Amino acid sequence: MHILFLTDNFPPEVNAPASRTFEHCREWVKAGHRVTVVTCAPNFPTGRVFDGYSNRAWSWETVEGIRVLRVWTYVTANEGFAKRIADYASFMVSAVLASPFVRDVDIVVGTSPQLFTACAARAVGTLKRVPWVFELRDLWPDSIGAVGAVRRPALLGLLRRLEESLYRSATAIVSVTHAFRRTLMERGFDGTKIHVVTNGADLKRYAPRERDATLVARHGLEGRFVAGYIGTHGMAHALDTVLDAAARMKAVPGGDAYRFVMLGDGANKAALVARARAEGLDNVVFVDSVPKDEVVRWWSVLDASIIHLKRTPLFTTVIPSKLFECMAMGIPVLHGVEGESADIVEREDVGLPFEPQNAEALCAALVRLATDDALRARLRGNGPRAARGYDRTALAASMLAVLERTARQPGRLGLERPKTDASRAPGR
Repeated sequence: MHILFLTDNFPPEVNAPASRTFEHCREWVKAGHRVTVVTCAPNFPTGRVFDGYSNRAWSWETVEGIRVLRVWTYVTANEGFAKRIADYASFMVSAVLASPFVRDVDIVVGTSPQLFTACAARAVGTLKRVPWVFELRDLWPDSIGAVGAVRRPALLGLLRRLEESLYRSATAIVSVTHAFRRTLMERGFDGTKIHVVTNGADLKRYAPRERDATLVARHGLEGRFVAGYIGTHGMAHALDTVLDAAARMKAVPGGDAYRFVMLGDGANKAALVARARAEGLDNVVFVDSVPKDEVVRWWSVLDASIIHLKRTPLFTTVIPSKLFECMAMGIPVLHGVEGESADIVEREDVGLPFEPQNAEALCAALVRLATDDALRARLRGNGPRAARGYDRTALAASMLAVLERTARQPGRLGLERPKTDASRAPGR
């Protein structure tokens, strides 16, 4: 089978979509399938093309057996709604134009969170007369409405109509959470065509390891209890809560024993750095994005990982992928996300949930973890055991099974809305 995968994030970018796509495609190649990825020059989230790459009309490379076609896009930082839409739309157009160069395709996959890549996948699937699959990573546009990136109801309404048309036309949907599937079923879509393949971790890369002594010494972390946030510093993450917690800890007796590491880039990074400097929060260490191999070194210096999203009902349906990496590394989690992901943390006993955007609750959980050796040891030990249930290799096989079944159904019209009469209930 030849799988054509469209995504605007791919290594050497290190965000969750890039990692998931690469790790799945790598496993599909190992299983004997041909995989071609159409993507753009790596630039997320700074909007600067990575060294060694250029934003050309097209260029080919091979990464661990995956054929990668990089196309031109309008490159911009991950900030400013209009510029990001231009970025997404340019990739959509370039991906469609590049598709004739990829021949003998059996199935097309388009991944979110934004909808434009899925639009490209639908167009390419139609042109090639093969099924297409929508990998649903986010309930966009609801998420951009929830964080205030778009406030115009008319525009949100237009995007929602586009979203629903994609759900209807896709031959299948692969959702990364059970909550997303339930939401779509409540909206009237056929649950038999929606498959859940959660995020996970590459257990060959992420495993318990000794603290990186070089990083500890370089950043003055010796003898400190280190809590860290690693990931995108965006509007959805509400990371001012971490700075609020740092300010609280700085002001209490014994607070100097704690350090906060914030690694990554994003739309709010500059504002967070400026605030920390203005308030003299020298207990916060900011680190720019690093290559994927370096991320593991940074995970190793953490005594606790902070996972946080803005408090909104929509984000109760989200499972941050970094949760599984923390579990695999044996790092206890301070989990500021409600809903399905908090259920995992509690069920697997790998961390302490706290109320999102509540710095006092974050500080209380932090102190409890730092001062209870038995608790910390238990959470650390539970993580790697629980992570075996979220092994990326097994998850890639699960998604591959969906693709194989879907590819054998070229005549399927996709996810049609069911009739809403008395004889047929929604979601059936």
